[in-house]
Amino acid sequence: MIDDMTLQARVMDELVWVPNVDTAHIGVTARNGVVTLSGIVSTLAEKLAAERAVRRVKGVRGIAEEIIVRPANAHKQADEEIAERAVKILAWDVEVPGPQIQVKVEKGVVTLTGFVTYQFQKQAAENDIRRLGGVTGIVNLIELRAAGVSPAQSEGVHEMIEEALRRSAELEALQIRVEVAGPKVTLEGKVKSWWERSVAENAAWSAPGVTQVDNRLAIGT
Repeated sequence: MIDDMTLQARVMDELVWVPNVDTAHIGVTARNGVVTLSGIVSTLAEKLAAERAVRRVKGVRGIAEEIIVRPANAHKQADEEIAERAVKILAWDVEVPGPQIQVKVEKGVVTLTGFVTYQFQKQAAENDIRRLGGVTGIVNLIELRAAGVSPAQSEGVHEMIEEALRRSAELEALQIRVEVAGPKVTLEGKVKSWWERSVAENAAWSAPGVTQVDNRLAIGT
């Protein structure tokens, strides 16, 4: 296991490497593989960029997120303006079925409701909102309403996910177990990093008819 001081240094180096993160206002501590991020940033996008950077660092087993989003005067906007811009950006995104999604904004926090067919559509909607100035948080309550997977189809979905895991150059698929029960996929086993854990989960979400992924993958060497 990487010692805490080394892990802290690696995380700080990775954050410095990210051009859209101002490390002057972000604190980093590490303890037993768990990295704590603290401080203040001006946009939600910067906060999420910092978190993604930490997830890429080898040896990180968990993240405690304590960064506060506090928009600078130039980024502060009324909730009504944020809502209008959110509706427009969702309407322009070809990956998002805009009419099926509703937006509510309260004190800079955007809540998304409605329904979509695929996980990537739900994630695309959230990614769109992250780019908007003045947003301090996102609550994604969009539901997945994909066609259900029958017991006869479950085996086919199982094979498709395992094949996708084997194709990935970033994963050791033999250490990942896949279970399919109707529209729910469960992943168990071990991966080497948060990044690999995310890659495996995305592979599961890509299978047809999947509306729930229970990612139980542990991170270890």
